[in-house]
Amino acid sequence: MASGVFHSVTAQNNPELPIGSQAPLLDQELITIDGETITLRETAGENGLLVVFTSNTCPWVHRWESRYLEVAQLAQENGIPMIALNPNEATRNDGESMDDMRKRAEEYNYNFIYAMDKDHLLANEYGANRTPHVYLFNADFSLVYRGAIDDNAHDPEEVEQTFTKDAILQLAKGEEITIQTSPSLGCTIKWLSE
Repeated sequence: MASGVFHSVTAQNNPELPIGSQAPLLDQELITIDGETITLRETAGENGLLVVFTSNTCPWVHRWESRYLEVAQLAQENGIPMIALNPNEATRNDGESMDDMRKRAEEYNYNFIYAMDKDHLLANEYGANRTPHVYLFNADFSLVYRGAIDDNAHDPEEVEQTFTKDAILQLAKGEEITIQTSPSLGCTIKWLSE
């Protein structure tokens, strides 16, 4: 399908959203694993919104997954809801379907919203290229942090820099975000190609 080719080419060439940019597609309707229709604008809290592009099947996500819960809890406590978006459109029938998403969330006790990024529309606009890929926005929907959860996917005990947690706390306190970007490490997003 021509639209699939367009999305693939667009997605793979889009640069990551620059710090200070406004969140795109705030009013794009998204379907959650609970069957609810939501938008990012509706999901945001008093201090902002944390958006994480994720996957059910990526080993990198699995390494960081227990930390998702900690990050989501910290964010929520600071008026910043977290929403995870699954953009892997090319592998919906191979572990990334809505049913697979529900099972994953139940198995790992997700304490945050999990929704499908159908046709990876948001991933395209945000310039997300891997899972996981984190985007933290302030109350005005301006991007203040983009990158990884922390600096060690392999061993939570060896983490030296907790990028996302630090950014959440600094944002909630009205402080400058000291580390605004970090490399996004993970599995490439599975774009539509035909």
